[in-house]
Amino acid sequence: MPTGALLPLCAVACLLLTARFATTVAKLAQLPADGGVPEVAFVGRSNAGKSSAINALCQRRRLAFASKTPGRTQALNYFAVGPEKLPPQAYLVDTPGYGFATAPLEIKRAWDGLAGRYLTQRNALAGVVLVLDIRRGLTDLDRTLLGWVRAKVPILALLTKCDKLNQGQRAAAMRSTEAALVELGLPNPLTLLSFSATALIGLEEGREFIDQWLVPQADGGAQPSEAAEPTAPQEPAQ
Repeated sequence: MPTGALLPLCAVACLLLTARFATTVAKLAQLPADGGVPEVAFVGRSNAGKSSAINALCQRRRLAFASKTPGRTQALNYFAVGPEKLPPQAYLVDTPGYGFATAPLEIKRAWDGLAGRYLTQRNALAGVVLVLDIRRGLTDLDRTLLGWVRAKVPILALLTKCDKLNQGQRAAAMRSTEAALVELGLPNPLTLLSFSATALIGLEEGREFIDQWLVPQADGGAQPSEAAEPTAPQEPAQ
């Protein structure tokens, strides 16, 4: 599981399990007011399993869903977390999948103009969950994506579909992905976690880790973790 000090589950009340749809943002001007409410963005290649990961983490069947035509949905989908009768305590933000070979140039430009700028400019961004297919590792498109993320914003690399590999293959893939991330020399705190939405691997560890980002700090701002080094990949208990 991710290393570092984790808040007790009772302290964060598993905020991910309260997630519900809030709004869809098609232009930067439509973003909710940046009033210190933390936001966690989910990013990843098309077909990496991002929607399945969000649904599994939030224990919802269709909170997030992939378009039948990958790359066609270019909006940011906001999901509020916290008690329903109160203002949102935080947001999860589902960004469009990227890396689709058939996407026309204007769609790729739309991703740069919306999701890319969101990752670069959004002050409320408390963390980024990078969804990777463990069998493919870090691709050039993922490297390009990581270049958008503002320095110091922590990143959780969620290596999905780990149930497709045996334990030895899984460990090797984790080490390879960690090495590729370290090689980038990013100024962001990095953590890796093997994950499977279907086999329910890494769910609790992922929820605990992400929930930390969703808890507002004492000063009312969304402060990223100070862990400076990537964690060594470890297998969660199964």
